[in-house]
Amino acid sequence: MAVTPDYLRSAAEVIGAASSLRDAAALWRARDPDMRVLVVDALDMRDETPALLLGRRRVYLATSNGHCWHVTEQPLEATALILTQD
Repeated sequence: MAVTPDYLRSAAEVIGAASSLRDAAALWRARDPDMRVLVVDALDMRDETPALLLGRRRVYLATSNGHCWHVTEQPLEATALILTQD
């Protein structure tokens, strides 16, 4: 599934409204089982640009070549969401 503006809006609603970051990840995994959702420490992502800013939460788009993961600013490349919270 491509990450479209509508997809990001839906993700923002779910992730932003969840009671905790781990709940947000679980809710989005249930909604889109094909999308990888990772929760990492905010410091690990400090030099990256988030796709979504949701208060204290941030959502980054990531992709993999099968071995290494990297953050992407290209929604059509994204195969994972990385979630952080300050």
